[in-house]
Amino acid sequence: MQVISLKEDLKNNSYPGRGIILGKTPDGTKAVTAYFIMGRSENSRNRIFVEEGDGIRTQAYDPSKLTDPSLIIYTPVRVMGNKIIITNGDQTETIFQGMDHQLTFEQSLRCREFEPDSPNYTPRISGILHVKPDGFNYAMSILKSCNGNPESCNRFTFAYENPVAGQAHFLHTYKQDGNPLPSFEGEPKRVETVDGIDDFTSILWDNLNEENKISLFVRYIEIETGDFETRIINKNMK
Repeated sequence: MQVISLKEDLKNNSYPGRGIILGKTPDGTKAVTAYFIMGRSENSRNRIFVEEGDGIRTQAYDPSKLTDPSLIIYTPVRVMGNKIIITNGDQTETIFQGMDHQLTFEQSLRCREFEPDSPNYTPRISGILHVKPDGFNYAMSILKSCNGNPESCNRFTFAYENPVAGQAHFLHTYKQDGNPLPSFEGEPKRVETVDGIDDFTSILWDNLNEENKISLFVRYIEIETGDFETRIINKNMK
C-alpha cells in the first residue's frame, strides 16, 4: 500500500467522521497517536474533549442543548500501564476491562458490534498502542455492518509490529459524506508523520473540514521513557 499525504487526504474528504491515527515519528524516537471527531447534527457538534487522568473524555459544551448522550458522550482515550487505548465509543471500557481480565484486544471486542444508529450503522473503530523501551507495536480494529445490512457484523483487526519511522496508519468511520453515510472500506491508510507534535496537530486540524470538525487529540510518546506531550483542540472553545 502506498504512503499517502495525510494533509491531502483530509482536505479532499469533507466527512471522514471520527478518525484514529497510530504510528512513529520520522526520527524513530516517538510514538504518534491522534483521534478526532466530526459532526453534522447540532447534538454531535455540541461537544468538547476534556482531560481525565492520562486520558480524555467527551463532554457537552452546552449541557442545555444535549438531547441524546448515548453515542456521543464517552471516554475515547484510556491509559493502561504502558498501553494506550483509543476508540470512537464506549468500547474503550470494553477493551480496558477485557484486557484487565487477560483477554486480547481482539477478544475483548468480540462482544461488541457497530453502532445501532440506523441507517448509518456507524463502525466502531479502535486502536491500542503498546509502548516499551525496546520498541513498540500497535493494532487497529473496525467493526462494521455488511454493506449496511444490520444482520451481519464484519470484524477486521490489523496488527503492526515494529512500525516504520515516519509512517502511521489512519482508520476512520466513513468513506465520505453521504446519506446514509458509507462505512470505511479496506485496510487502514498508510500516511506520513512529522517529528514535531505542533506541526502534526496543525496538519490535522487545519485540513479537517471547517464546518464539520469538532475536536482533536494528539499525543506524542517517548518510546524510551514513556514520557508524553498532549495537544487538545476544541472548536467550541476557540
